[in-house]
Amino acid sequence: MRKFINYLKESYKELTKKVTWPTWSKLQSSAVLVLVATVILAVVVFLMDFAFQHLMELIYSL
Repeated sequence: MRKFINYLKESYKELTKKVTWPTWSKLQSSAVLVLVATVILAVVVFLMDFAFQHLMELIYSL
């Protein structure tokens, strides 16, 4: 139990003293970048799915 308590204390110390947290503006710009990349990836996957669906319908209708 002593090791676990020591682990929690050391983890807290590391998170508050040693970790460099991003500024609010950097955090916002990173979030916007992730959002834009996610939307672009979703559109690409949608277009691929749409194209393959129509291609399969064309093949099966032959």
